[in-house]
Amino acid sequence: MAQLITPAELHRLLAHRGGRAGAGGVRVLDVRYRLDRPDGRPAYLEGHVPGAVYVDLESELSRHGRPEDGRHPLPALRDLQAAARRWGLHDGDTVVVYDDARSLGASRAWWLLTRSGVTDVRLLDGGLAAWIGAGFDVERGDVVPEPGTVVLHPLSEPVLSIDDAAAWPEHGVLLDVRAAERYRGEVEPIDPIAGHIPGAVSLPTTSYMTDSGFPDAATLRALFADAGVVPGVAAAAYCGSGVTAAQAAVTAELAGLDLRIYPGSWSQWSNTPGRSVATGAEPGGN
Repeated sequence: MAQLITPAELHRLLAHRGGRAGAGGVRVLDVRYRLDRPDGRPAYLEGHVPGAVYVDLESELSRHGRPEDGRHPLPALRDLQAAARRWGLHDGDTVVVYDDARSLGASRAWWLLTRSGVTDVRLLDGGLAAWIGAGFDVERGDVVPEPGTVVLHPLSEPVLSIDDAAAWPEHGVLLDVRAAERYRGEVEPIDPIAGHIPGAVSLPTTSYMTDSGFPDAATLRALFADAGVVPGVAAAAYCGSGVTAAQAAVTAELAGLDLRIYPGSWSQWSNTPGRSVATGAEPGGN
């Protein structure tokens, strides 16, 4: 189950265990990422949670691939483990992830780490804005910890391939969490084709995320239920490039639901010749 941590709880945790070396300590990761500003390091250097290590979503939580692989393919296990050790992670650590964009980059880090065997990963509810709003100090400059020794494992749950995504609506619910106008095919600012995967149901991330953090579990369950996602229904999500899909997985867990992800998402689908495209407000298209 996804775990949130408030700024006050994180402040207390850092006071008690933040300085501990090795396993059992606390490692805070700053995963700032935005579509319009993918490199979050300059903002990180200007101010971050004290002790937080910067994580680059583009190079550490993704690998470079061909267009038909999508914009943010999942990293290889060995590369993710090497990055996690650079961040100073040890087995047994408590890891807290945050960003400044509705837990977008933080959710990608949370999903990868939890599915790779890190047992205690928490999201800072409300992100950096909540930390600052609570009156806690920020630190400037870079943080370079001593290398960690964490051992990561292959993903604990399978992700959807492009063929899995195509077939998913036949036996479950496939959520498209992009903006509704992109789902309908009215606009497409990034990818080569507008529209959605035939059979996918629209549930824009803006319907369940707020600037101040995650809604309560009851509200989230009702939103997912309206899209057909209830306990016992096979559910999966995709977005533009697999990042926001991880945010949907976090949100589903907070609602007590299971949600798999299609990492290739629309960026892979729209770059793969021969894939059908639906437009309009209905899952099957016009």
